[in-house]
Amino acid sequence: EENMTVTEDFSRVENTYQMEAEVCIIFSDFGKMQNVCNLLIEKLGASVTINPPHFYHTPEAIDTLRRQVCVTAVGNTRRKAQEVCRLFGQALGKPLLIKEEETKEWGGHIDSHLSHSDDSQTLQERIQNATAYASCRVFAVFEIKGKENRRSKLL
Repeated sequence: EENMTVTEDFSRVENTYQMEAEVCIIFSDFGKMQNVCNLLIEKLGASVTINPPHFYHTPEAIDTLRRQVCVTAVGNTRRKAQEVCRLFGQALGKPLLIKEEETKEWGGHIDSHLSHSDDSQTLQERIQNATAYASCRVFAVFEIKGKENRRSKLL
């Protein structure tokens, strides 16, 4: 209910009353949006008009994307360091230093649901224009342990 607004307009046309309602809903799930639109069209037929969706990212969603990209970059760095250690017969230890060096973001619209996009765009173009991308470069230093230390701990 917090993501939905309803505006109703009553008017009198000759001897009848007419009601028009506008329902604006913010969806976070594209599939649910399609299902609701299909249900409305199925139940209300020609009396309903579905406007093209406006796609945007909330600041919270962009912040979550930034964190996920950084965590993924650190995980990738750790896996690469483990592979290098295996090549040299060593074991990777705990991280000594992790530093986020560079973050890049491109594409996507943040809070642009207020600006109406060009109605001539296809749905795929709207989705592509609203898709956000991010990359992160990290610097990490890990402790390196010799294999013999690890074997003696197991025995």
